Amino acid sequence: MSDSTATLPIIDIDVFRAGGPGASVECNKAATAIITYGALIVHDSRVREEDNGAFLDLIEDYFSQPLEDLEADEHPEWSYQVGVTLENTEKPKCAVDESCREVIARLDPAERPLDITGHSPDPKCRFFWRMSEQPPYETAFPVVKAQNVVPNALHIKNRWTPIMQQWGQSMKNAVEDVADMISTGLGIPPKTFSEAGRYGCHLLAPTASDLVKYGKKDTILAGFHTDLNFLTIHGRSRYPGLNIWARNTGKRIPVKLPATGSYLLVQAGKQLEHIAGGLIKAGFHEVVVNDATLKTIESRKAQFPDRPLIRISSTFFWHLSADYDLAPIPELAAKAHERRAGAVNLGRTDVEEEAIYGTLKVGQQVQNELKHIELMA
Repeated sequence: MSDSTATLPIIDIDVFRAGGPGASVECNKAATAIITYGALIVHDSRVREEDNGAFLDLIEDYFSQPLEDLEADEHPEWSYQVGVTLENTEKPKCAVDESCREVIARLDPAERPLDITGHSPDPKCRFFWRMSEQPPYETAFPVVKAQNVVPNALHIKNRWTPIMQQWGQSMKNAVEDVADMISTGLGIPPKTFSEAGRYGCHLLAPTASDLVKYGKKDTILAGFHTDLNFLTIHGRSRYPGLNIWARNTGKRIPVKLPATGSYLLVQAGKQLEHIAGGLIKAGFHEVVVNDATLKTIESRKAQFPDRPLIRISSTFFWHLSADYDLAPIPELAAKAHERRAGAVNLGRTDVEEEAIYGTLKVGQQVQNELKHIELMA
């Protein structure tokens, strides 16, 4: 398997923010990368490693609490879209979804994910912390108004909001710039995506896996899936194990950000795929325990014997606004059709069936996806 730093292009947000000819180059690189791979790496000097470190420490401490303390933060009445989702709750859609299974079947056997056939719900936990701006209009989706949950334990509560806000805002700033870079590179108005997502239900979404309970090699922590939102951005995790798939090459890439510096991983989600008419495909990924994970577990035990052995993903889900009409942009859909026709004419056998993207509210799209993964009745 290849190293993502040698495969995924690195896009520089600093150059984009500085303007000038270099900004246009970075925008074109961003659009090409997201079409080719469904993912890219970004550099943003506003992102501080110490903020990510404080965030990871906080979330490790949170998920080290007794089960009854965690259960107090569950809100199934909001489809788990605020507060905590405990392990063995969320099911990977690809375990049962036929179109997803077809994607796996088209992959070379050496590039396929760990088998999720009959896979039970993921043994991961998650916390959703909203980083949203309330819309100035009446919304058709009450979940938009759901209030954030702050844990009760004093050693966590006193640190919680400032740390979550600091790291969440860094991620949000970066991903919104990426959205503008992609739209510019695609040749559509630069603020198309960021304006459509101004009132999105953006979520700082750390995911936790207990490596004492689930630290055996080839354990699936998060089964093969795509994200339902527009763009997902990841900070550095302390434990390897995230694999992504380059959509136009079929290659599995073990994610490894550059060893130091202000780098983040960005992936396309289903909302971006929809609005782009399939020109951009949502990126498939999984989180598993592999040899690199096991090596890091042993290293962490030796270096930080008093810290919990919990894998935290430093993740942020950026959404389009819930009341936005999600429909393909005609010029992007036309380009998608042309690319697919060209691949068919070349005799490629790995071309997916041409998908039909209709029109629906983003909030309805989210509800449909939540039902598939059994977070919504």
